[in-house]
Amino acid sequence: MSLFFLASKLSLANQGSDRSRIAKGKNAAVRFTPITHSCMHAIEIQGFSKNYAVGFWKKQLQPALRSLNLTVEAGETFGFLGPNGAGKTTTLKLLLGITFPTAGSAKILGKDFRDPEVKSRIGFLPEQPYFYDYLSAPELLDYYAQLSGVPAAGRAQRIQELLQRVGLGDVRNKHLRKFSKGMLQRVGIAQAIVHDPEVIFLDEPMSGLDPLGRHEVRELIQGLKDAGRTIFFSTHILSDAEALCDRVAVIHKGELRGVGVVNDLRSSSADKVEVIWQGAKALPALAGHVPESHVTGDTVRATISAEDLDLVLEKLRQERARLTSVTPLRGTLEEYFLAKTSGTGEERA
Repeated sequence: MSLFFLASKLSLANQGSDRSRIAKGKNAAVRFTPITHSCMHAIEIQGFSKNYAVGFWKKQLQPALRSLNLTVEAGETFGFLGPNGAGKTTTLKLLLGITFPTAGSAKILGKDFRDPEVKSRIGFLPEQPYFYDYLSAPELLDYYAQLSGVPAAGRAQRIQELLQRVGLGDVRNKHLRKFSKGMLQRVGIAQAIVHDPEVIFLDEPMSGLDPLGRHEVRELIQGLKDAGRTIFFSTHILSDAEALCDRVAVIHKGELRGVGVVNDLRSSSADKVEVIWQGAKALPALAGHVPESHVTGDTVRATISAEDLDLVLEKLRQERARLTSVTPLRGTLEEYFLAKTSGTGEERA
């Protein structure tokens, strides 16, 4: 999917601002204009649905998205989670005007998502970006910067800062056709923010990156958030969402399965406690209440159900074991995700 369709619709962005904020990174400092949010909701989706005509005669309708209602607050990092084919990319395409909804509407920054003015205030990285092979990274970014209305006076400096920030400062004259998948992904992130947008859409931004590259991209996303940007990114890498997001939504088979604050979702699934004590001889007295345990010398590390905690502690007191620690085990985002996308989770819901 080419970015040219989206980028060519960008109108001139705000120019000449004399205020900037420095988002400090490991390699360079990138300037972002500070934002004062004029509206509470950065993204409002109301009843988005999308059906595709399939079959030999195109008479069958295949639903890709079913009546999606979702709100993203201004200034937050929002994770859109789901397995492959869940409807994440379809949702992004609808919001960006690349394809059109069968039903429903949406607002971005308080304006209709089809308003041309909105295009100058958003940035987008598709899952599989396609760039002109025989351009270098600075030439490509200069091209998108011109389309996005970046002032000529500071354009070259900003491009160099962005390349340094995404770890491509030493490949100035190398053609994009010689880039690896991870390097192309970094160029894509740079073009998405070259015009200093207010809302940034990232479709699988960590795809193809090595551990160091993922760390650098996470730092960049955090820097954008610190500068007041709203970041909406889709992913199926749950550790990235857990580290970066304020809130997440889980989508499966085109349906929204759950939305919530990451910490709340993790704590809501916590139902186990780790207990460590000195005194292995106490284990027989706890038979039936300690399903998981590991003994090292006289030290026992056991995982028990939270509802059995009082009973286990009383038994340990009676056996004169020396208690070392009691630690609630928090649930993980993965557990919440699996509960919302598995058949068992659907029945419980």
